[in-house]
Amino acid sequence: MYSLPALNLISNYFSLALLLSPACLFFAFSFMIKDIPRFSLSNSFPYLPWQFFTIIIAGKVATIGGILDWRFHRKNIQMKISKKERITEVIALGFGGLPMFFLMWFAMMSTRPTIYLIPIIVVLIFTVSVICYDEFIFHKKRCGRLENLYHRMLVIGNGIAWLAWFQYIYVR
Repeated sequence: MYSLPALNLISNYFSLALLLSPACLFFAFSFMIKDIPRFSLSNSFPYLPWQFFTIIIAGKVATIGGILDWRFHRKNIQMKISKKERITEVIALGFGGLPMFFLMWFAMMSTRPTIYLIPIIVVLIFTVSVICYDEFIFHKKRCGRLENLYHRMLVIGNGIAWLAWFQYIYVR
């Protein structure tokens, strides 16, 4: 069995791993589609559809905001997050963000992406609900200007990246 400090260390870095997973997976999986013609990837500039550039830029903003927020809570001794808040973070990332990533990826790879539309919307509603709960219950009164900036970077960056990906799959 793990000791209590070891479990705390694991849970601290588990949320960071969940935060970084979509960016790492998107980068890794992108190599799978480079030779498939229907994805409109090119050997000449601009190489990628505009939606992918938007995903990359907004995803970087979101990831940087998430890392800065994660680091802020570990460096600021007066600002420790509660166990309930940590659980809410893990639920949002692990049961919202990761399933959303895989559903979006499967929809993009599918010749019939509409079969993924309802599950994507269900996971989206769940994820937004958990994020709202986290923001309104744990952050509304406690967070200062800097931490709110990190949260906005994370939430708005992920939202824009998701909308661009959704547009690429369902509208293009």
